[in-house]
Amino acid sequence: MKDGIIVINKEEGYTSHDVVACLRGILHTRRIGHTGTLDPMATGVLPAAVGRGTVLSGMLTEKTKTYHTRMHLGITTDTQDRTGSVLSEKPVSCTESQILDAVRSFEGEQMQIPPMYSALKVDGKKLYELAREGKTVERKARPVTFYEIRVTEIRMPLVEMTVRCSKGTYIRTLCHDIGERLGCGAMMESLQRTASGSFTLDDAYTLEEVRNAVEAGHADDIIIPVEEVLSTYPAVRVLSEADLLLRNGNPVGEHLVEKQDGVLPEGDVRMYLSDGTFIGLYSRDLSKHRYKALKMFL
Repeated sequence: MKDGIIVINKEEGYTSHDVVACLRGILHTRRIGHTGTLDPMATGVLPAAVGRGTVLSGMLTEKTKTYHTRMHLGITTDTQDRTGSVLSEKPVSCTESQILDAVRSFEGEQMQIPPMYSALKVDGKKLYELAREGKTVERKARPVTFYEIRVTEIRMPLVEMTVRCSKGTYIRTLCHDIGERLGCGAMMESLQRTASGSFTLDDAYTLEEVRNAVEAGHADDIIIPVEEVLSTYPAVRVLSEADLLLRNGNPVGEHLVEKQDGVLPEGDVRMYLSDGTFIGLYSRDLSKHRYKALKMFL
């Protein structure tokens, strides 16, 4: 089985850890991890790293996420979504213009307070565990960025939105905060992640589809190889005398790297042995005139 990424179309009711556990059973391997938590009620894109693809997990978690969400105005809950206990119900008297203005006001860099019902830890204990004990603790606001929030439909009291944002953003908290700004309160009624970095729903498979592919002997067909995941980085190849250095994960001098059209790429690159074997992701150190390893896959 190839190393790389399987993009899962997560179904409602599964935690991200549930998905990993299922994949371990289906693929018969322990080396699997996910690249960005989705709440159990959420659906959609959840990239899962397989084998040496797990080296990419941290990089992929950092990527921009896109969501489609339905916000329900006039209702607040203790979880900020429809799975929680209702805290308040108010009439919704705001106009569509007021809703659009409130939504737009959250675009850009924001400070967001994580919800109590989240997996963040305080003093070694997850916030949702404390919340279930009836406890509320102070949470520090965290910087997040909403690159775009676009209202796609308003059917009072429901508002459909597409949100493109940075990692670590809570969409249910966004819905709650918009409701606060409008004065009527709001909760998140549904959430689907439609993209994580370059991965979209078009790339995604349900767990059942993964199981069927494995049983048919086509598991490799649904795994995106590491090289393809990193295809946006320029590829460079070393001279044969640098092969041993690469195999041992050592830096290689610029003079041992083949130039492309007379120049060497700057920044991060896909590094290859002289025979074309992919080694890993390297970064150019201009001050020392060499490339050094960032992620190794050989």
